[in-house]
Parts: sequence; C-alpha cells; structure tokens
Amino acid sequence: MANRLDRYFEQQMRNPRVRKLVEQEVADLEVGILIARLRESLRMNQTQLAARAGMNASKISKIESSPKNVTLNTLTRLAHALNRKLKIDFVPISGRRAAIGKR
Repeated sequence: MANRLDRYFEQQMRNPRVRKLVEQEVADLEVGILIARLRESLRMNQTQLAARAGMNASKISKIESSPKNVTLNTLTRLAHALNRKLKIDFVPISGRRAAIGKR
C-alpha cells in the first residue's frame, strides 16, 4: 500500500525534468558509494586513503558522500590508491536513440 510520500514521488518522477535530475543524482552517488566500498574492502579509513592518494581526508569524505564534478585526475589517483585501474565506459541510455551526426 503506497503512502502519500510514495504517491508524491511517483507523481514527480513522471516529470521528465525531475526524472533526469534524480537519475543524475543517483549516478553521481554510485561513484561515491563504489569508492567507499572499495576503501572499506581494503580496511582503510578515509584518512589512510587520502594519504595514499595525496589528498586530504575531507576531500575523500566529500567525494564519497556527494561526488559532484570529480575530475578524471582525482578518480585516477583514487583508483591507484585503491590498487585498481580506472575504466571508463560509454553505455547506451535506455529508451533513447543516439543522436550521432545530428546537431
């Protein structure tokens, strides 16, 4: 049984602009969650990861909780500090056709 909050959320998600914003926020959070999980799997705290990556712990905390505009250089440094390689992939957006060559 859906409560008022659930119904409100469903209604808001019908708005394409709101849906796009929510999907972007979720995608951003996935990066931070992945970094936190990798760090924890190596039994490192944020301070230890920061030292290995050459940055401060507050930056690690910010990246893990709200990774907005994280640079490729920062992600590469973090990957190296976590004993990983950074892999970037372009995947299709479901339900959309590519607009290659159209401007």
